[in-house]
Amino acid sequence: MNLFSSNKTAGSPSEEGLPRAMHRRNFLRFAGASAAATTLLVVAACNKDDDMTTPGGSTGTSVNLGTGDIGILNYAYALEQLEAAFYIQVIQTQYTGITAAETAMLTDIRDHEVAHREFFKAALGTMAIAGLTPDFTSINFTNRASVLGAAKAFEDLGVSAYNGAGKLIKDATYLTLAGKIVSVEARHAAYIRNLISSGSFANSEVIDANGLEIHKDPAAVLAIAGKFVKNTIDFSGLPK
Repeated sequence: MNLFSSNKTAGSPSEEGLPRAMHRRNFLRFAGASAAATTLLVVAACNKDDDMTTPGGSTGTSVNLGTGDIGILNYAYALEQLEAAFYIQVIQTQYTGITAAETAMLTDIRDHEVAHREFFKAALGTMAIAGLTPDFTSINFTNRASVLGAAKAFEDLGVSAYNGAGKLIKDATYLTLAGKIVSVEARHAAYIRNLISSGSFANSEVIDANGLEIHKDPAAVLAIAGKFVKNTIDFSGLPK
């Protein structure tokens, strides 16, 4: 079953009722603190207006990403939640035969993804979607091939998602910060790909004939990510 819906529902977060300055203020605060991941948790969130909808427009297991730039940022937040949860599990239940070097690098990736997740959570404040419930039952965390195959899928998907969403972001500040995050995700993807097959970091699976990174729109990304999340995610409000 596809857990991601394109049907618009009421109660979704949007930029209506939330001043543009509030959006930018949170991201500008992060821009000044990005050198230290530990500061991400103490950055102030948006002030809540009395007439604002509930965070994320969540109802049970259904999550609405919202509209405009806020919707795109929640889209990125959803993907970062998924990646962070995956790498936390990878380090907690390390696969058979993992080397010290692999442990160190995968721990670094975990820390990056957790920082990205907390970045979006705090910056979005009351407009952030609720925490998602991952479903990793298809992944054998004791098996190297299973773990690295999933990691490759997540990283490639993340890079293509950011690249595909860039054209949809209106605020230049958001776009700049998204560019900084996608460059880190691309480094992750290259490392994971080379762990699986040396020299595959930039092959035709991810680079097109023009030497450009392949990108995917939100519908394509969420269709792939669906099997790893138990929630139903409504992305109908995202910019087209």
